[in-house]
Amino acid sequence: MNAFSKRLDRLPPYMFGKLKQLTYERRTQGIDIIDLGMGNPNDPTPQPIVDKLCEAAQDPRNHRYSASKGIFNLRREICRHYQRRFGVDLNPDTEAISVIGTKEGLSHLALALIDEGDLVLVPNPTFPIHIYSIILAGGSVVSIPLREENQFVPSLSEITRDIWPRPKMLILSFPHNPTGAVVDLDFFREVVDFAKKNQIVVVHDLAYADIVFDGYEAPSLLQIEGAKDVGIEFLSLSKSYNMAGWRCGFAVGNAELIAALAQIKGYYDYGIFAPIQVAGITALRSEPDLVQEHAQTYQKRRDVLVEGLNRIGWSVQLPCASMFVWAPIPKPYQHLTSMEFSTKILDKAEVCISPGAGFGHNGEGYVRIALVENEQRIRQAARSVRRFLSSPPMVSGEGSAKAVAL
Repeated sequence: MNAFSKRLDRLPPYMFGKLKQLTYERRTQGIDIIDLGMGNPNDPTPQPIVDKLCEAAQDPRNHRYSASKGIFNLRREICRHYQRRFGVDLNPDTEAISVIGTKEGLSHLALALIDEGDLVLVPNPTFPIHIYSIILAGGSVVSIPLREENQFVPSLSEITRDIWPRPKMLILSFPHNPTGAVVDLDFFREVVDFAKKNQIVVVHDLAYADIVFDGYEAPSLLQIEGAKDVGIEFLSLSKSYNMAGWRCGFAVGNAELIAALAQIKGYYDYGIFAPIQVAGITALRSEPDLVQEHAQTYQKRRDVLVEGLNRIGWSVQLPCASMFVWAPIPKPYQHLTSMEFSTKILDKAEVCISPGAGFGHNGEGYVRIALVENEQRIRQAARSVRRFLSSPPMVSGEGSAKAVAL
């Protein structure tokens, strides 16, 4: 059939889909796979939020089309949240909009801002939608390498001024997925200064604002003076409140960028199901202790996993934030690609993890392990991995045939 858009040809193979299919096949065979591949929270949404959803769903008026930019009370509540949390003042009418999850918001923002041939600066590795949204909008991605020696924080001074055409946008995300890297306000001051000097829009994905450990507090880009002149920030309820499937997020910041996103969304969607928006207000009004408890849960899982891996000789660092551990492939297996190594772990240890290359070419040589099982299951995963690592390493290419054959 010759009916497909050429933009599909620009998309790389989706590695995570291959591993998900492999996991599904193993489970249909009765094999107990411990899935630490996807950043999908496994704990329940807090009951008061669920109760508010059920209550709002009983109102027939809430089953009509909603507004694509979100109901006013929800937009007002996210602005109040920013004032409480970051000391940032926002106008709910012009500087805030709800989105059907950050992936939708980022994708529609790219359609609003990016023309064919436009260049966008994106750290590598990164959350895949930061790359795919630009490609699907017709733009081209210029990768900023994230290196372990720089704590996986991009060096803006390394970005050459010889890039032509001039980049139109810079996409960032801290705390970072997949590396768990973190930054401070001084970094965002540098970002705002860089954006103003180079006339670049800054898009910051703050999905892991609340999943922080060891006393670290994640800053907002908008805390920097002048940030709203150049930037927009996305925030989601998915991780902080275990609401990943609810698809409830926000974009805040520059009024012109918010208006452009609203214009695109007005053509594509009718917004989030109204009862979810009402429940989202309840989530944002929750006591800070609620999200702190969630962060403590992830911190305990982090400690169990990292301690378990280090004990068996797999040297892994403790991340300060996010729900992931970014681990270099162990030395005896560094002749394997990250996809080969992940496939082998799934085959032999019955644990699903994500290949680093799935987050960009600079992720090769690493794997991402999600903290989405309880401590007992994570200990079980570490024991299974230990048995695998104690076996002789395979020859490169041995595991790739299965991956390609999916």
